[in-house]
Amino acid sequence: MATALSLMPAMAVKSIEDELIGSNAGLRRTWSSVKMVARTDSAVLIQGETGTGKELIARAVHEESLRRSAPFVTVNCAAMPGGLIESELFGHERGAFTGAWTQTTGRFQAAHQGTLFLDEIGDLPLELQPKLLRVLQEQEFERLGSTRTVRVDVRVVAATNQDLAQMVRDRKFRADLYYRLNVFPIALPPLRERRRDIPLLVRHFMEGFARRMNKDISHIPGEVMEVLQLHDWPGNVRELQNFIERAVILCPGPELRLPADELKHLVKQSTPSAMRTLADAEREHILHVLRQVSWVLGGNEGAAARLGVPRTTLIYRMRKLGIAQARAAVACA
Repeated sequence: MATALSLMPAMAVKSIEDELIGSNAGLRRTWSSVKMVARTDSAVLIQGETGTGKELIARAVHEESLRRSAPFVTVNCAAMPGGLIESELFGHERGAFTGAWTQTTGRFQAAHQGTLFLDEIGDLPLELQPKLLRVLQEQEFERLGSTRTVRVDVRVVAATNQDLAQMVRDRKFRADLYYRLNVFPIALPPLRERRRDIPLLVRHFMEGFARRMNKDISHIPGEVMEVLQLHDWPGNVRELQNFIERAVILCPGPELRLPADELKHLVKQSTPSAMRTLADAEREHILHVLRQVSWVLGGNEGAAARLGVPRTTLIYRMRKLGIAQARAAVACA
């Protein structure tokens, strides 16, 4: 099975496995890890930069587990004030605090017999961490304002884009909770380490968005793909997905074209050393072959044949790389 994350939950797919596209070795190891740990009840800690697909992997752990017919409940620990997250996780009794007009069931109870996904776990307030540790160890808790113990059967999967080990050293995260969450760590590589997967992801996103927008877009020019592969994508797969959606919206014809201002921005933001190294290496190699064949482009002994590309492709690359003799060579060929 091919494995590289895409993030398109709005598009119809048969399973989470259908959303894993690519050939990166790190992602293949990730999927093997998911399959390995899913059938257990062990805690899983997913680590990766923003936009790498941590929730998708958490859902995969749930869908591959024996709990897949039970609820998958998500809590974003960074999305709510510290004073509310305890009630969100554990629920509260009527009158537990101002505005608590009724008894409320928390996310742990809602996830009974299923999986609770704690996203951005590094943002969980320190004062709540002992209570979370107790639930992980004992599978029991009390609602806010109650002395009655509630028992649950919940598998916890947590995720973070922070260095929890460093936070433990800085005393910003409890060591005992970290060790309890980190039973089975899964690390997701950033997109800049998966450049070979970018063409597959770009085509996947382009085709999906074109279908949704009833557009007939079937071709991605080589120069467009080259720019997309050179960019570092700090927002990872999510940023790439959003960028391709915007490009499809603006695309007037069958070729995926990047708006001029977007193209300039990508080129400017791409790693200069990587672009310079790739361009210089290609230019040097083409020049070396051209000198060997006395600047003959076509024929069985020409530069195009030696480089293993069509003559028209060689001419295009020479023009793009600014090889001065390209125009004269074309005129004489």
